[in-house]
Order: sequence, then structure tokens, then C-alpha cells
Amino acid sequence: MNLPLLRRVASTRLFCLLLLLPLGAAAQTPAASGPDAAGTAAAPQLEPDGAATGPARFDIQLEAPATIQPFLLRHLDLQRYRNLQDLDGSELDRLLIAAPDNLRDLLGTQGHFSPQISVGREPATPGGAAAPALGTVRIRIKPGPITSVASSNVYFRGDIANAEAATAQRETIQRSGQQAVGQDFTQAGWGRVKSDTLRLLTNERYPRGRIVNSLSDIDATANAAHWHIELDSGLPVQVGTVRVEGAERYGTATVERLVRLAGLRPGADYSLTRLQDAQQKIADSGYYTSVFAYVDLEPGDDPATGAPVVVQVKEAQLQSVVLGVGGSTNNGPRLSAEHKHLRLPVIGWQALSKLQLERNDQQLSSDWSAPIEDDGWHWLAGGRLARQIDDETTISSLRLSAGKAQASALLDRRYFLQFDRARTVNTVSRLASSDGNDAAISANYGWTWRRFDTLPYPNRGYGLGLTLGVGTTLGGVRQPFVSTQARWLGYWPLDPVTEVLDDLLTIGQAPDKPASSSRNGRLALRLQGGAVLADADAPIPDTLLFLTGGDTTVRGYGLRDIGVVQPDGSVTAGRYLGVASFEWQRPIWRNSVRTPWESVLFVDAGVVSNQTSQVDAQLGVGAGLRYNSPVGPLQLDLAYGVDAKRFRVHLNVGFSF
Repeated sequence: MNLPLLRRVASTRLFCLLLLLPLGAAAQTPAASGPDAAGTAAAPQLEPDGAATGPARFDIQLEAPATIQPFLLRHLDLQRYRNLQDLDGSELDRLLIAAPDNLRDLLGTQGHFSPQISVGREPATPGGAAAPALGTVRIRIKPGPITSVASSNVYFRGDIANAEAATAQRETIQRSGQQAVGQDFTQAGWGRVKSDTLRLLTNERYPRGRIVNSLSDIDATANAAHWHIELDSGLPVQVGTVRVEGAERYGTATVERLVRLAGLRPGADYSLTRLQDAQQKIADSGYYTSVFAYVDLEPGDDPATGAPVVVQVKEAQLQSVVLGVGGSTNNGPRLSAEHKHLRLPVIGWQALSKLQLERNDQQLSSDWSAPIEDDGWHWLAGGRLARQIDDETTISSLRLSAGKAQASALLDRRYFLQFDRARTVNTVSRLASSDGNDAAISANYGWTWRRFDTLPYPNRGYGLGLTLGVGTTLGGVRQPFVSTQARWLGYWPLDPVTEVLDDLLTIGQAPDKPASSSRNGRLALRLQGGAVLADADAPIPDTLLFLTGGDTTVRGYGLRDIGVVQPDGSVTAGRYLGVASFEWQRPIWRNSVRTPWESVLFVDAGVVSNQTSQVDAQLGVGAGLRYNSPVGPLQLDLAYGVDAKRFRVHLNVGFSF
């Protein structure tokens, strides 16, 4: 590799040494009027290990811009000696001689390579107020212009340098390095570019890749930094057979099949993304309480057979029972009981049976699923008995379904047959009641497409879900009908306009950008629509029709409060549904550190109708808080129903699409 002539080189070794400087406590900095404001701060009394002690031997007064003052006070080498009780004046003077070099090194890590530094000591005044015995060290700093990254170059050795199959990978690595060009130089930024570059190399094809040379060329005259990174990919790695460790009760066939479905077939190129996808698929299968997957790269593996994929699992119990207690603002307290059987006798399917009791909803359900097949599909069957109470209306229903499904990180598909029967009783209105013979059978196809950057806390991306059904009513009157539903959820970070335009140009591709740390947060748009097309007198079961309102739909209204209003004032389910929600989600920062809390402002609107010409949306507005907990987002909202003319509190946990 032929590198350009260097005028001043700041090697990574120097910066690594600087990172080993002992840490002190956070400095108390004065208020500043802007990024260039200077102030004076006294350093805290600390021992080298950071523990507070008795009186200091000398004070430190630092005059520097507020943007760098806390950093300098925290890492200044003099901090180690402030509480050294046997330190005398001559030893302190020798330390002050070395202080400017220490400060220059520290400022260099922040991109200031031409500072003006003044260090002096004022002895303690005899007979004056109580003061440290060795007086005060006064430091004045003008950091000078900050250095920016003028170029960032990546060089390749090994197979990746010329392999045609690695062309896209080379281009991705080079683009990643170029993203730093134009930014202010920092040691942290330099380290981040190196780690990102190495990650892009080792994630695909070349897990043994390494950085063989890295150089930060600092031109102090031009205030420019030129970065150079040389990568050695080594030989590409292909995966071999699957080796499962810890599988006894459920065998190895399912694990091996899921690894292949993730794209890690024998002879395929190594991919960390596919390996993580395989690990997640195995964990989601339900058979294991823990899963760890890796590719064995030990020297001596025969390149002709590939590196084996090792999957270590811990099996779950064959049967389990879970009892739950909870609650919601929609339905009050909740009791639940779940029974899970991972291998039913004879058929070998999984079964999850659940009983849930709430104030307005009671449900008994059982869902069965077969082991996944070679094509990624698996059979499903389920049944549900439910009773839902909305004011004076009680709906008792039965639903049976059977079909096949295929799930992945980006796309879910499902087709199934479904039988529905419902009986509606309204104690004050015959118009809102049915005779109990409303039943239907339908054939349905569902499709869900997800393109979110991170879950369960997406910052950008979108999801789209569609369901289409064709069926006929049963009982005394048989009439055909068509049902359809659509869902959309999109996130747009409030980044510069160029990044927003880039998002629009890449619709249809999986987002590859990390979550934004912008203080402005993001915008979220949720849309939902549905329609049941049939003759006006077709006896469609109410469970196939629509009601809305509540925590996850239109806030400011009760659960299923929005429907078709009858002449007597009762509310019934309708054939057309429209819901829209717009949110501004903004992170909450404290002392320049992003907290797990977010503030939210939102507007919701929803309508349910039996005729498309009758659209009278009901609005809800409000504000709330989000907490990004380990189990998922926790939301607490205060909403005002514009049409209901009342406030409601809404609580919801988790993210799903």
C-alpha cells in the first residue's frame, strides 16, 4: 500500500495510550453562553482512583470553552496528585512543566491540534483565608480551530481485494468510511469508523478478517485529518453441516431445517446476519429456553466441507402452565391461565390453550401448530369461544380456523379457512340484536410486510399488512361476501432533509441505518382500514364487522365505543372502518444524555359506517409518555375525546405489527 507523504501523523497507538489516563469525577462547569464561551472551574478533590478524600494540596482553575472544559477537567493528569499529602512545591512545579504536553494530547483527541496553552501557579497567600497549601494552578486554553475529516480511505488485502463476488461488500465498506468526511475529528469518531469498517468485513464471507494497518494523518496547517485503514480479509468461509448440542426430547430435525431456511445451507457463504436469523427462528420455535448459534472457525477445518454451524440449545419442558394477573384501562383487572404442550401425542403438534377473564371480555382459546416443513410453511388450527360486553350489548361468538403459515423477519404469509358464528343481545334495542343464527365460512389470505430498522423500538421504516377473504353466510339465508383489511405503520426520523429524501428513495428496501440520536425524535403514522362487501340484508356475523376506539386505536374513547349509531342511540358494528393516528415521538434528554423516556403528542381519528357516503370521523387528541423498558415500550397517554367531550387515561405495553 502506497500512502501519501505525511506532515504530521497521529497514530492509533498514541490515542490508545491517552485512553488509559485515569478518570476523575465529573467537573462542575459554569454556565456558558455558547459553544465558544469560556469559564473557570475548580477541580473536585479526588484521589487517583476517583474516591473523594480530605483537603487538596492545590486548586485547579481552568479557563477554556465550555464545550471542552468538563472533558479536560475529567482527564487532566494533574488530578492524580491533588490529594497527595507529601507533595511539595518543587515537585508540583515539575508536574506543571509536563502539563502543557498532557493538555495538547487531550485536546488532540477532540480535534484541536493548534492550541494556545498557559499554565502557571499562584502560591497561597500567607495569613489569608483557608486555601490549599500549594496555592492555585491556573490554566488558560485557546483551543484554536477544530480539525475536520478531509478524507477516509479503505485498502484491501486478501480474497476481497479482487473477488467478483465481494464487489458489493467492498463498495459498502468504502461508502461507510466516507460517511465521516466533513465531520469534526474526534478520537471516538476515528475508533468508531475502524470498528464499523471491521464489522462490515467480518459480517459477510470473511469472519477471520482483520485490520492490518490504520493511520490518522493530521495536517495541522490545513486543520485536516486523512484517515487510512487497510483490511486483510483472509480466505472466504463457507458453512458446512449443522451440529446440534443439547437436543434430546425434540430431536435435531427442526433445528437443522430452520438453519437451512435461514440461508445457511452447506456451501453457502458465511453470513452473521443469516446466523442471527437462524438463532432467532430456533428461539421462536418454542421448543427451547435458550439458543446460541455460531460457526466453528477453528483452524484445521477442511475447506472442502466448510465450517460447521454449531447450535447449542436448552430444551423447554414438555408441558407448562402460566397463571397471570394484569389489567388495562380498557377492561380493568385481568386474570389468565395458559397451558402449553410442545408435543401432542400421536400428531406431534404444539398446543397453546388459554383462558382469559376481564370485565368486558371473556375468552377460551386453543391454538395448534405443526412442526415447520422444508419449505418454511407449517399447518395451523385453532378455536375460540368469546363473550364481549359493550354497555347494553353482549356478543357471544365461536370461531374455528385451519390453514398454513410462513413467517420470517421481513414477511409473514398465511392462508386459512374460517368459520364464524355470533349471537348479539342488546337489552334496550331490538335493532342491535340478532337471532343467533348469524354464521359464515370464508377462505382468507393474509400478508404482512415489515421494514423496520430496530425492534421493538423502531426509529425508521414501515410495515404493511393486508388480509383478503371470500365467503358465504350460512343458516337460513346464504349470500356471498368479500372482506378486506389493511394496516400501515410508518416512522420517519426528523433528520436533515437529505436523509428524509433518501428514505423515500429506498422504499421497499430494509433500512440499514442505525437508530437516530436526534433530539427532534420521529414522526409516526398509523393507518387502518377495512370493508365487508355484501348485500345490505346479508346476515354477516358481528365478529366479522368493525368497532373501534380504545388504547391502540382512537384514544379519548372507550374500548369499541365507535361504531354505527342506531336511532335509539345504541352502537353496533359496521361494514366499513377507517382509523388514522399521527404522533410526534421525542426523546427526553438529561445532561446531554438520552434517557429511556420519550414524550408524545398525538391526534387520532376513527370512523365506522355501513355506507361509504356516511363518514363522520371522531377525533381524539392528547399527550403521553413512553418508557423503553426491557420487555418493550410502555406507554401512558392522556387523551381528550373531542366528540365524547371527556378525558381518558390509556395504558399499553409492547410493540407489535
